[in-house]
Amino acid sequence: MENTVKNIKIWAEEMPGYKLLDSGEGEKLEEINGPARLASESVAGGTKIIRKEPRAWWKKTESRSWNLEAGGKQRNDFETVLDLGELGVKCKIKFKPNSKHIGIFPEQFPQWKYIARKIKNYESRIKGKDQEKIKILNLFGYTGIASLVAAKTSARVTHVDASKQSVDWAKENQKLSGLEDAPIRWIVDDVLKFLKREIKRGERYDAIIMDPPSYGKGPKGEVWKIEEELPNFLKTCREILSDQPLFIILNMYSTELSSISVANLLSDTTKDLGGSLTCGELAIPQENSDKLLPMSIFAIWERAPYPHST
Repeated sequence: MENTVKNIKIWAEEMPGYKLLDSGEGEKLEEINGPARLASESVAGGTKIIRKEPRAWWKKTESRSWNLEAGGKQRNDFETVLDLGELGVKCKIKFKPNSKHIGIFPEQFPQWKYIARKIKNYESRIKGKDQEKIKILNLFGYTGIASLVAAKTSARVTHVDASKQSVDWAKENQKLSGLEDAPIRWIVDDVLKFLKREIKRGERYDAIIMDPPSYGKGPKGEVWKIEEELPNFLKTCREILSDQPLFIILNMYSTELSSISVANLLSDTTKDLGGSLTCGELAIPQENSDKLLPMSIFAIWERAPYPHST
């Protein structure tokens, strides 16, 4: 039976320690307010930074000052730690002027809550039964927040990323979160090559989280273009799923694809599994405004009915 998209939604929720103060004209003004300052002078209300944001086409808010220091200069390099509250995970933030990434995607905060909730629901259903813990595969896992949330909630996690720098950063976050003994395998490898090896080894996973890049090059010059690679990539992911998978999360930061088109691909991948599909956008709510800053499209397949994010 073919799956069809039953829900289209916008997921937007404020993340602890982070605020989007303003956006527009190709930039975003953010405030980072970590509980433990590692390096940088104290700034009232947190540390404010400006980053490029091609999705912010509109005008900046005139009443909001974008001058971060005397003379309006960008802040210097700094590091801090964010405590993600109810998730029980901490993340090291690293910023340099002209940074594209700081170590976390605030728009994914409601998804991390979803992951924790799904695992808890699964654990409550098998309580007292002789059954192994859920196995989760996090592909293109970056600095490991989703992996840590899943492990904190009792899952066994395999985290894969081709960037050693990102995996090392994820291990720092593991230590900061007090999860050194959590059942996480950290793998530095080409994701597709790793998948094919796992399939040959007979490994299977109950859930997959993935955040593939729109474009990239491998160590031998291999070119990855999401529009060309995603259909076959999802077929490979289907081969590694267990007989009773719980969910698949697919995030996409391409500005050229629709969440519905991605959901249709995921529908093809899971058509023999039943379940339900939801797609939409991950966005960040702007402080003192009705604006939402769209950041990512997503599609989720899940076996059980899709719960609300709150």
